[in-house]
Amino acid sequence: MSEKEMMLNEEIELSDDMFELLDDSEKNSEFIAIESKTFFRDAWDRFKKNKLALFGLIFLVIMITAAILVPMFSPYTFEGQDMANRNALPSMDHLFGTDKLGRDILVRIMYGARISLAIGFASAFINLIIGIVYGGVAGYVGGKVDMIMMRIIDVIYAVPSLLYVVLILMVFGNSITSMMLAICLTSWIQMARQVRTQVMSLKEMEFSLAARVIGASDWRILMKHLIVNALGPIIVCLTMMVPSAIFTESFLSFVGIGLDPSIPSWGKLANDCRTVIFTYPIQILWPVGAICLTILSLNFVGDGIGEALEIKR
Repeated sequence: MSEKEMMLNEEIELSDDMFELLDDSEKNSEFIAIESKTFFRDAWDRFKKNKLALFGLIFLVIMITAAILVPMFSPYTFEGQDMANRNALPSMDHLFGTDKLGRDILVRIMYGARISLAIGFASAFINLIIGIVYGGVAGYVGGKVDMIMMRIIDVIYAVPSLLYVVLILMVFGNSITSMMLAICLTSWIQMARQVRTQVMSLKEMEFSLAARVIGASDWRILMKHLIVNALGPIIVCLTMMVPSAIFTESFLSFVGIGLDPSIPSWGKLANDCRTVIFTYPIQILWPVGAICLTILSLNFVGDGIGEALEIKR
């Protein structure tokens, strides 16, 4: 054996004396297990800590479920009249009582929830699509294109939205489609401005520049990178649009220029109760209470989502 090999063996023996192998039971003694969470899982955990937001979400789930099931399984219809049982107080047969034509108020409230909630969510979704496309293009392209697009928004916004709504309803009639068109005609402006602001701040960040360097198209950068990273403020803005649309429809129907009288939305139901507000005031409490609680719940949910999705710096 050479002198070099002998020195190597001595070093190995010395190292064996200095270090000792651990048992399997001791290998993970200092390991700290941390549950891996996605961004939305972490946001949901923070959302659940907000009691008002959680209450609002539960109320909305109950309201939507009742709006679907109650008219389906109730023995009464929203148009069924019982002239012998008009203006009845709440009872086991009619939990919310009956109106001036003997119609069950609970069924009409739940059927009206279908109309009002459908208009609110559908209008918000349409505003979301228009706002993302319009605001995203304006913020990403910038320059003269952005200036022209923003001046168009200023011109549209300068005219009171109520004039647009009345004009649309007069031209296209008092249908659900025309109501959604009237609401969406100007409501998308807020979403477009929000998206534009977020895109303008995100497009100069490193991940956007890296995507451009590797050859990604402008549309892919906008939709796959910028819009995705701006989802937090966009979702918050979306949740605020739903109660606004519901209130607009209810207000217009209450004053008599909204939906067709045969469509029992919450605003129309409140309008029908005006004639008996002094003799049977409890009847107007049901549609007004449904409107107020739904809008309040949506606002709670919107605030909760905003806090849950807030980026901690």
